[in-house]
Amino acid sequence: MCLQAPAHLRADLQLLTVLSRILAVAQPEEGCALLLGQRQSDGWQLRRIWPCCNVWPQPGARNHRFAIDPREQLLAQKWARERGLELLGSAHSHPVTAPVPSTTDCRLCVWPALMVIMGAVGSGDGSQGQGQELVGWWICQPPAPPQRLPWRMES
Repeated sequence: MCLQAPAHLRADLQLLTVLSRILAVAQPEEGCALLLGQRQSDGWQLRRIWPCCNVWPQPGARNHRFAIDPREQLLAQKWARERGLELLGSAHSHPVTAPVPSTTDCRLCVWPALMVIMGAVGSGDGSQGQGQELVGWWICQPPAPPQRLPWRMES
């Protein structure tokens, strides 16, 4: 059984710009970050981005795999809790593929999970095409497929 997905994700454009830049700076490796905010009845509000280093154990595979150091997760949770926030989920990039959770993404996350992925869009062939897009996903235990979450932009 999976918890109810948030109705949508809310964030302001500045926060999403910061997230995009954090994820992009790691290229050609996958970038990663933690998402801090608040669960509200009408959607989840992203308030802060916690940049993380990709610590996947095989450095040569970091262009298509990522891992966040558990110590970073604990520090982020403590910092957030002291400020009335909580760890909502994680974000990572797919430098040359679509912003869709891979089988490995779904297998390695702790369900249910909020995952935001920045990936290549526009070409359809896996190349960088016309740019990058941030997409939010709610991931439950298979066989449930990942559910795309709508964004609500705020100023």
